[in-house]
Amino acid sequence: MAPTAPRPPLPPFTEESARAKVQAAEDAWNSRDPERVVLAYTEDSQWRNRDRFLTGRAEIRAFLTEKWERELDYRLRKELWAHTGNRISVRFAYEWHDAAGQWWRSHGNEQWEFDADGLMSRREASINDIPIEAAERRLG
Repeated sequence: MAPTAPRPPLPPFTEESARAKVQAAEDAWNSRDPERVVLAYTEDSQWRNRDRFLTGRAEIRAFLTEKWERELDYRLRKELWAHTGNRISVRFAYEWHDAAGQWWRSHGNEQWEFDADGLMSRREASINDIPIEAAERRLG
């Protein structure tokens, strides 16, 4: 397995570098490309996403593929909440619709932990979903 290149900005995070890391994550997730997104995580990254626990890039890739097959026209916004050393906390909201056309707003928070190369080694996400009307969309 080829080594993964560092993913700046690297820890320890400053306000500016933490904001840049959050924006990079938002941009990648909005691409809805699991191959692109998974490169930000360590090979053995540990995730908790709602009630699912994942380990490693292969599981993360499969999860994201399934997610974006189900969550159509996905659009995300992330906001830096706090940072220290090699950790960042964000709050987020995203909107999507299901195959039946029902729109949803999902919101929550994530705690991230990074290795020295700036790859995310741990992600803890708590998320809630609210059904919305198409006219209530904010992230369009």
